[in-house]
Parts: sequence; C-alpha cells; structure tokens
Amino acid sequence: MRAPDDSARYATIHKDRGSFMVPPNLADYEAARATFTWEAARKGLSGLPRGRGLNIAHEAVDRHACSARANRVALRWLGKNGEHRDYSYRELALATNRFANALRSLGVNSGDNIFVLLGRVPELYVAILGALKMKCVASPLFSAFGPEPVVTRMDIGDARVLVTTEALYRRKVEGVRDRLPGLEHVILIDAAEAEGAHSWHGLTQAASDVFEIAPTDPQEPALLHFTSGTTGRPKGVIHVHEAVVTHYATGLYALDLHDDDRFWCTADPGWVTGTSYGVIAPLTHGVTNIVVEAEFDAPTWYGLLAQERVTVWYTAPTAIRMMMKLGVDVVKNYDLAALRFAASVGEPLNAEAVVWGVEAFGLPFHDNWWQTETGGIMIANFASMDIKPGSMGRPLPGVEAAIVKRGVDHEFEIIKASGEEGELALRSGWPSMMRGYLHEEARYQKCFVDGWYLTGDLARCDADGYYWFVGRADDVIKSSGHLIGPFEVESALMEHPAVSEAAVIGKPDPIAGEIVKAFVALKLGFVADEAMRKALLGHARKRLGAAVAPKDIEFRSNLPKTRSGKIMRRLLKARELGLPEGDLSTLESDER
Repeated sequence: MRAPDDSARYATIHKDRGSFMVPPNLADYEAARATFTWEAARKGLSGLPRGRGLNIAHEAVDRHACSARANRVALRWLGKNGEHRDYSYRELALATNRFANALRSLGVNSGDNIFVLLGRVPELYVAILGALKMKCVASPLFSAFGPEPVVTRMDIGDARVLVTTEALYRRKVEGVRDRLPGLEHVILIDAAEAEGAHSWHGLTQAASDVFEIAPTDPQEPALLHFTSGTTGRPKGVIHVHEAVVTHYATGLYALDLHDDDRFWCTADPGWVTGTSYGVIAPLTHGVTNIVVEAEFDAPTWYGLLAQERVTVWYTAPTAIRMMMKLGVDVVKNYDLAALRFAASVGEPLNAEAVVWGVEAFGLPFHDNWWQTETGGIMIANFASMDIKPGSMGRPLPGVEAAIVKRGVDHEFEIIKASGEEGELALRSGWPSMMRGYLHEEARYQKCFVDGWYLTGDLARCDADGYYWFVGRADDVIKSSGHLIGPFEVESALMEHPAVSEAAVIGKPDPIAGEIVKAFVALKLGFVADEAMRKALLGHARKRLGAAVAPKDIEFRSNLPKTRSGKIMRRLLKARELGLPEGDLSTLESDER
C-alpha cells in the first residue's frame, strides 16, 4: 500500500502551445525519441580541428572564440561585494590558453589530476577549462569543505596540482600536506610566489595565450567528482570527454537553451550540477553564463534575476522552499518578465513547490532527475510537455529507463505494470555515463547488470510514461507489510501551510516492524507546540491514510543538509537509533 501519487492531488499543468516566448527545442517528444541518436547529437558539436577527437574545453570555449560569438559575453561574474567582470568567448579562450600553458611550464602532463578549491570566482572557471585543454583531469572541490574532506578527496584522487587561495591553503591544506605526497604544485590565485606555492598571476602572465589542444580520445578521463558515502569514504566518479555530448544535448532539450539566452545555474562547481550545468552545458551552447559568487538570499536572487534579465534559471529545491517561506508578495516587487524557463535539481521537488512557481513567477519549476554517476540529466519535465506536479518527468531522447525488481542473486526483472514501485534502471551507453569509481573497480561493476545501470533509487512509472521518485532503496520504510516512500509522506506534510521542510525516517517498532517518524521545520510565525503536532498528524492521516501517515512528529528549527541542499535522512535515522553517523564531510546545516 502506498500514498496516492501527486497527480491525484494536483491538476496536470497543461502547456499552451501558443504561449511560448520562443519555440521549444523539443517540440514533439515522441518524434524526438523515435529519431534521436547520440551520433546525431554529436553533430551539434564541432570536434577538434582536423579530426583530432573531442575535447570538452574546445566545445565550450574555443569553437565559439573562432566564430561570430567571439565577442559575446561567455561569463558574467557578479562578486559578493558588488564587483562584476565579463569574459567574452575570445577572452575566455585566451585566459584558459594561458593557464594550460602555465600547467605545461610546471611539467604537468595529460592525465594528471588538477584539484580546484575556490569559491565561485572567475579563476575557478578558467582553471577547470584550462586543465581540460591540457587533457588533465579536473576535480573542483567545494570551498566550504573542512580540512578532512578536502584532504580525503585529494588523497583518493591522486592530486598533483591544487589551485586555491592563500587563506584556503593555509586553513585546509598546509597542515596536512604531508598526507599528500603526490601533490607537487600549489597555485595561489591571490598571492605572490611563496615557499611551497606558485603565484597564479606570475604563472599566467608569463605564459603564452596561444595553445593548441592535443588530439583527444573521447574516452580519455576529463572530470573527477565525488559522492559522499553513508559509512565509508567518498567515491571518486570518473567522467570522460565524450560526456560533453550529453551536456550539450540536455542543455538543448532539458534546459531548452537558445542562442541568445542568459542562463543562471545556482549550483557551485564543487558539485556535479555546478560543473555539468554551471560551466559546460551553457558554454557549449554559446550563451551568456551568469556566475554569482554570493550564497543564497532570496531578495538578492530576485534582484539578480531582474537586473541580469535571466531567461533560463536552474536551481535547487532547498532554495525554492526557502523562497516559498517568504511568500509570493516579495517576488512581485521585481520585473522577471525575461524569465521563460525554470528548472530544479538536487533532490525531488515537492508538488507544492512546482505549483508555487506558477503563482510566484507565472511558470512552473521543471523538475528533473540524474546522479553524479550519470553525469547529466536523464529524466526531465521538458518545456513543451505538460507537467504532473511531483513527477520527475520523462526520459531524455537517447535514454532508456525502466523500473526493475532485483532478485536474491543480483538478477532482476523489468516491471511492466503501471505504477508498481521498483528500482530505477537505465540502459547503459549514454555518453556521460560514469566510466568508473577511482580505485574501486569491483564497486563500480556492481552497479551494472546485463547492460543496465541500477541507480539505487526507487521509483514508479505511470501509464503516460512519467516517472515518480519514491526514495533511495535504503530509505524505504517497511511498516506492517506496507512499503512507504519517505518522499510521499514529506510532500503531504509540506502541503500544510505551517510546514517549510520535512524529513521522514523509519523507526523500529516491535509490532509494525517500523513506524514512520517525521522531523518538521515550521515557517516563521507558527509555534511548535502540542496543538501543532496534533494538527500535522491529523492532516497527514487525512491525506495519506492511517497505514502511511507518521505516528510521531519531532519539531526541528533546521534539518541537517548537505552543502548542496539535500536533507540527510540517514543522519537523522542514525541519531535517532544511536548508530554510526558515517561520512559527514558534506554536512552544512545541523541544528539538533
């Protein structure tokens, strides 16, 4: 038994085909799926001159620098103290050439791992793209990490070069550098050359701005991202230069990028979203990519959307829920007429938030689904497609998805029945599919069975081909014979006008096996008392039924989240049951 899906609660948002500000790139979903091939998608890119292969940096920068887009703004950087700096595609090409040559002057070789520990400053983007030009493996790290997660990732990733600031180096690396014997070069973007470190400005100013990318096999490693483990060390996920084909195709179809767009992805490149869609995808389309250094603040963000005339906006559910907390009236103070498409990723977007987008911005948020391992968007709500609030959408052209049920010996069968829950699986073969977990081949191989990648996410597919997230396989609650997905319970709680955030876990029970316990943060102006607890229990029971609704509610002023905004249910469960808390390197907010 499970809760009714969100389509029963919220009417489908139908798209008026005559109201689009520009015609969607994916006008006919079924026709696109029938004719799409990854080989054809690659033709949207140019490849290296003289048939020398495929390199991400060439597709993102150099091919535009030699075209009519040369003087178009590629990066518009908005500093947290009011500064701004523009880089045209030509200027970005020259800057990345200089950094590639600087790496070469240090004796860095193709295949070496270059770690970048910076906030969202221009040098971050130059370093990533310059490293890719040198055919190094680029690995951006989130600058708010503490020393232990930084050194752990650099150790796993065989770091040879680190690009950072003097303050970050002194605080987070210098004291533990002896644990990184392979780290030969530290480059500081804001300091003169010092003992054990090079000056970014000294290196790049002395370097030539002419650089030719060497022949690049599309299967050569290009990017190294990390996923946090539940009990063990982070996993290093390897992606290759061919991933740019997925970045380009999903920018075209899932984000509906057009030539004259002004695009803003709010994610930090220290996370896979911030690299795939905050750097690569928009630049491959030759659009203007807005980069905002400051952290989230709703009025500031609204002001930037208006000031920069952002047309396509890619953000996270946590940010959307924080905006919802302030209400719709705040939004009305800003001219957001240029905004034509808004999308969300990071964790499933509650149906309530999708609908709120229409009220606040005049357009819904388009949720989509993917993972660090998939490298790019796999399932999405497209610009031209009707939206069922709460659904992840439908698979990208070129992506085959299925709901499967695993057997005891790791075999599985594909579920044919509409609406039945199982594990989400993807047919192998899309260009941005991970090529390995660094130094963990056996762990990597376990993700694949008979040509399918098993995601570890539970979902269901309805009769119209829309996919609905249920939860991680290890998050599902088994209560009195019922399988309960935490996301459905959380969504129902969030419908209550007092609730700003909710997280649900299974708590052991001698009779039911597990009962549902909810942790709830309230909106401003509401009191966390016994009357509120009873009101929420009653609301959930009415919405979900007694078998699915939570039996216990605990109020929290804030829920533990990763630095990318995902609520850490497993941490709540570990603390509730007195279990080991596991890897906390990505933990950001945590008020017990």
